[in-house]
Parts: sequence; structure tokens; C-alpha cells
Amino acid sequence: MNERGQSMVETVLMAPIVVLCCLLGLQGLAAGANYVAADNAAHAGALAGQLGRDPRRAARTAVPGWSAGQVVVRTSGRRVRVRLKPRSIFPMLAGLLVVDSEARYTKQ
Repeated sequence: MNERGQSMVETVLMAPIVVLCCLLGLQGLAAGANYVAADNAAHAGALAGQLGRDPRRAARTAVPGWSAGQVVVRTSGRRVRVRLKPRSIFPMLAGLLVVDSEARYTKQ
């Protein structure tokens, strides 16, 4: 086999590995965005509670549209908990990337 054929074989064999690494990197970015979205939603809910408004509604409103169907908001006392399940390139990873965030508030 000549050098040109060898490099073609190496390229073809490495392509799936490179694609997989890129997809995993994108999934990591999505998980990070999911963490930020859950944290922002919990804080928005706590702020609404502080102002005497409905914290659940505020938290749900604060969640971006791409993840709105995957959010669970719970309140207990003066705590707002948000659980957000990200969309996943690999569905088997979605359960591992669930994010919980919590914020507390005080009544004035």
C-alpha cells in the first residue's frame, strides 16, 4: 500500500471518532446552558416570591423555550426548586445531565 492510500485509510477510520468528540463537546455545552437556565429560573421564582407574586409561574416563564417542556418547579416554604432535563444528542445521557437548582427568599 502506498502512502497516499494509507493516509486515506487513516482519515476514514478517524472521522467517526472526530465526529463523536464534536457531538460530546456540543452535549457538554448544552449541559452548561441547561445549568445556567435552571439557576436563572430558580432565582426568578425567588424574586417573584419576594415581591409577593407566584414563584412557580415566574420560574416557568424564565426557562428558555427550548427547554420549557422539560422543567419541574417546586416550592416549599420560601424555597423555589427547579429541575431541568436537557435535550440530548444521546438520549441515554439525558438522565445523567439533569440539573437541580434552588433559591430562597424572605418575605418583607
